[in-house]
Amino acid sequence: MSSFRDLRIVDNFYQTSAYFPMPTVLISTLNETGKTSVGSYSLCFPYYVAGKEYYAMLLESRNSSNTAQNILRSGTCALNFIEDSRANFKEAVRLGFPGETCEEKMGKCRFTLEEGQAVGDAPRPLVIQEAYQVFECTWQSDLENAYEDIAKVGQLEGVEPPYRSFNGITSKFGAHFILKIDKILMKERYHNAIIGGVKANSFPRVPVDYGYRDNTHFWYTRFSRPISERISAGKEAELSTVVYAASRMDPNIQFTEAACKTLVKVPRVFLKAALQGCVDWAKANGVSVIEESHMAIIRDKRSSEKK
Repeated sequence: MSSFRDLRIVDNFYQTSAYFPMPTVLISTLNETGKTSVGSYSLCFPYYVAGKEYYAMLLESRNSSNTAQNILRSGTCALNFIEDSRANFKEAVRLGFPGETCEEKMGKCRFTLEEGQAVGDAPRPLVIQEAYQVFECTWQSDLENAYEDIAKVGQLEGVEPPYRSFNGITSKFGAHFILKIDKILMKERYHNAIIGGVKANSFPRVPVDYGYRDNTHFWYTRFSRPISERISAGKEAELSTVVYAASRMDPNIQFTEAACKTLVKVPRVFLKAALQGCVDWAKANGVSVIEESHMAIIRDKRSSEKK
């Protein structure tokens, strides 16, 4: 007999039919008069993480929300990640309550707004000074011809079909936005930790919320000191396997045996991709023979920042 009970799946299943940990993100956008408005969201996740010409986040939202209407209209936003405190979370809950105008919401906002750093012709919303990191983003409205949905701005009682599959207005009441990350802004302390090496005491105090569960409260977890678990090395590839694969990557790029030794712990499923990354680096830097010293530079993707 199963140890689980079957639970009916209903609307907003991640809140009503599950315990689903989510980030707490305050999204700043520009309203129709060009003023910055802030709304709280949790359905905001990495979308394009590698292998494309840009990186992107995915935001899911009611299509009638101020945030969705503003993104449809202006095409830009900023994802502000706040640290854990009861005061911060209380304000996030207030900013997430639907129905208020930008003036009503922002007139009481406890956060400080400042200019971001993204450049371009499009107007940009202000960012939250108290955030530990900010993603300044542009909506990729060309994907799935979602720019056609700009004509539906103002339809707040539900949008009639046709709907998009993954970008733009996706249902009568829903919208998805693929947001290109233009800039990642980070407070100096946490920036330095990523560049210099993260330790347990260098993490920001990140809250995790569980959504609106019982019609009276939002629930979230207070931050606690993170712990680490060493990654298992697994079975090492034989050096001859790495040398063989490396010798067949590119006729114009060679690997020394010492360079190949640095890759024996790479899982075989990722070995070709790792070697290709080395070849790409070598071509970009005018290197024809990849040595062990080069591998140290290649492994450290942030070496230029450290310098």
